Amino acid sequence: MRTDTSSGALPARAPLALVPGEPVLDVVIPVFNEEKDLGPCVRRLHEHLSRTFPYPFRITVADNASTDRTPEVARGLAAALDGVRSTRLEAKGRGRALRRVWSGSDAPVLAYMDVDLSTDLNALLPLVAPLISGHSDLAIGTRLARSSRVVRGAKREFISRAYNLLLRSSLSARFSDAQCGFKAIRREVAERLLPLVEDTGWFFDTELLVLAERAGLRIHEVPVDWVDDPDSTVHIVRTAAEDLKGVWRVGRALAVGALPLDRLARPFGDDPRDRAALPGVEGGLARQLLGFCAVGALSTVLYLVLYSAFRAGTGPQFANGAALLLSAFANTAANRRLTFGVRGRDRAVRHQAQGLVVFAIGLALTSGSLAALGAATAEPAHSTELAVLITANLAATVLRFLLFRAWIFPERRDTPVNVKDDNR
Repeated sequence: MRTDTSSGALPARAPLALVPGEPVLDVVIPVFNEEKDLGPCVRRLHEHLSRTFPYPFRITVADNASTDRTPEVARGLAAALDGVRSTRLEAKGRGRALRRVWSGSDAPVLAYMDVDLSTDLNALLPLVAPLISGHSDLAIGTRLARSSRVVRGAKREFISRAYNLLLRSSLSARFSDAQCGFKAIRREVAERLLPLVEDTGWFFDTELLVLAERAGLRIHEVPVDWVDDPDSTVHIVRTAAEDLKGVWRVGRALAVGALPLDRLARPFGDDPRDRAALPGVEGGLARQLLGFCAVGALSTVLYLVLYSAFRAGTGPQFANGAALLLSAFANTAANRRLTFGVRGRDRAVRHQAQGLVVFAIGLALTSGSLAALGAATAEPAHSTELAVLITANLAATVLRFLLFRAWIFPERRDTPVNVKDDNR
């Protein structure tokens, strides 16, 4: 993945400085062989924006190497309607089209929607208003909110919910609907995020949102009414396979810290007192290390007490496993609350389940150490067992902190925590 970004850090959020007569919004419509639907779609969108949108706008038709009359229709629309333009790409890919248009647009708010206009256009102004006001960095339509009204088949409904569940479990995503074709972004945010996004197809949306969320940017969600297009040309199986590859690639890059997301975070607010009001935002890593070490020391004492108690009546392997399991539950709960500042019961079960994975790694290290000690000495002294276990636990502790910070509690980083408007 590309890791270069030359635009520097983002400033604090602020309302847009609008230039009279210049387009505030650029809505991109990526198309491939849509000669039949393109004309009605653009005319309907143009009429809606002319009637309801209070600022100048532009509609850009991005043709992805169509082989029918789509380019001709797009040029005709650009000639007939004010504020409509068309561009031609010689390769397919929704992400490729969005990257091309967004990178060259001068509008301060960039958006896109699918050509079938499945999403009710009345949600467009609520989508972009938080970006214009400076409240949010990105905005997405969600079909999975309770107040959304959606008409589609059971198959697509299942696939959509399963995909978003996958993102939540694998990439800790907190946005609710990654693939709804109805999104917007502020231009200065796009300028810094686009160089980091590698995908050029359908996974482009998801990758953009995951990186934005991990960078601490604010994602606004708008419940939408949505009617499925029965003539959609999306190949579900192929798209799903590409999405899974993308999830693996992005997850691996995030796990190894290959992306400079800390350089994208905005300051907490426009008042310096705001930052002082957030304990732990300044020097987050140092504070987390101190908290983790304190919890780790107490957990080690608890572990040794439990091990000694169990060892009096059982063998070393069982005593080690039982003591490690019980102390692992206590360690995860304490780190969740004290080290990473997670409050409430939200995701508590999931955090404990992830903590069990870390426990399994610690168990493998300590049990392996005991096995090696047993192979080297027939009857090792109790003090020797404890020394070996302490050494193995020190190694497991380092790995535990890295996994806690990068995997289990990734939202609490050195940068401000991502605050998302959740209308669900």
